[in-house]
Amino acid sequence: MSSPVVSVAWLYDNLNANNLIVLDGTINKVFETSQDQIPNTRFFDIKKKFSDVSNEFPSAFPAIEQFQKEVRALGINKDSALVIYDDKGIYSSARVWWMFKSFGFDNVAVLDGGFPAWLKAEFPIEPMKIYEGDLGDFVANYQPKNMTFFEGMKLASTNKTHTIIDARSEGRFNCTTPESRAGLRMGTIPNSVNLPFTDLLENGVLKSEKDIATSFSKLADSNDAIIFSCGSGLTACVLALGAEISGYKNITVYDGSWTEWGSLVEA
Repeated sequence: MSSPVVSVAWLYDNLNANNLIVLDGTINKVFETSQDQIPNTRFFDIKKKFSDVSNEFPSAFPAIEQFQKEVRALGINKDSALVIYDDKGIYSSARVWWMFKSFGFDNVAVLDGGFPAWLKAEFPIEPMKIYEGDLGDFVANYQPKNMTFFEGMKLASTNKTHTIIDARSEGRFNCTTPESRAGLRMGTIPNSVNLPFTDLLENGVLKSEKDIATSFSKLADSNDAIIFSCGSGLTACVLALGAEISGYKNITVYDGSWTEWGSLVEA
């Protein structure tokens, strides 16, 4: 993979490559054979298989042992090439991409426009099916610089060591729109700025590299240390994807994001 993003045309042309594996990273998807998928897709179950389900906050980052075990169960090898998609365009697929990056695996890309773009192109589909092949030999190698957690976020916010960019909507960031999670207070992490993840997209497809780079340049220089946050750690990864496309290197995602911060820190 020479880019963190591939088009549906590229995927169609390379769908039968020997080492290519396509993963459906749609969040909150229930496995049903009545649902359609890109041919030979394997379902990457964020909620049940690739989250720390003992954590009180949603979609919490998994332990290295759990991630490696579940990735191997999907038949993924050290030499695999991965393409991730979701059913919204680019949403939770970026979280899957960032998880692989955070466990030391770089041969992975997000499908631009996701399943909607695949359907729009009228490429072939099939009913969902369970992967029943061999185990893979994937090896996870955790990259701690990619993720930060509550204590690290507190230090970064207090000491202003990073540019903190929040991917939530402008209304949620400015406390004019309630949070979608019941009982979660409105607010923002101190010393953070706002770049809604939707600003990088148009109808679920990434805007031009120039437009994305312009959005980031208004908030941070390419050599700045950046932490991305959002509601629960999903769409922060869309910003991480845009930042990587734009040449930013020192980027981190706050796993618990506002759901954790707003629950643990009083207004």
